[in-house]
Amino acid sequence: MSRVIHVFRTPDRFIAGTVGQPGERAFYLQAVQEARVVSVLLEKQQVQVLSERIGALLEEVARRFGADIPEETEDVGDLHPLTTPVEEEFRVGTMGLGWDSEAGAVVVELLAATEGEVDESVVLDDTDEGPDAVRVFLSPEQAREFAARSGRVISAGRLPCPLCGEALDPAGHVCIRTNGYRRGVGISPSAAAPDES
Repeated sequence: MSRVIHVFRTPDRFIAGTVGQPGERAFYLQAVQEARVVSVLLEKQQVQVLSERIGALLEEVARRFGADIPEETEDVGDLHPLTTPVEEEFRVGTMGLGWDSEAGAVVVELLAATEGEVDESVVLDDTDEGPDAVRVFLSPEQAREFAARSGRVISAGRLPCPLCGEALDPAGHVCIRTNGYRRGVGISPSAAAPDES
């Protein structure tokens, strides 16, 4: 069966988003163009790596080709949630990233996870062999906004423990800085003190 490549040359949206509560969130990338919506599932670390690599690619493009690249920003214009229903097309295994100098666009390719190794020649290629893929062309402005939003999505998870920095669960966590004492979340020192009356 030949592979399916979903191509978005002028997407209305390309965003990272989550479904679920902090600590149990599923991360998605979603491409939207008019009525067409494709969502793929991936790991939080993959979103972070893609965001960082996009930033590095834009800096390299500006340095090497003198392209007009917008400055890094934390401003995000699109704070809307994922388009629902979120229907997973596939789980992302391999990601590809490139620069299309003719279109002046960052090209992001997300390939479906497979049992074996992925031949690198299928990344950013239209060959019939290989895993299904989503290919999105982003203007430099869209790429910067994707990176900024991704940073917000990643940091919107569980609060870090003030002592060790590990993520706090709603039921607390075993903090290595307190020698294994299980800290509760939201307990103030006065509430935890024994009643002396």
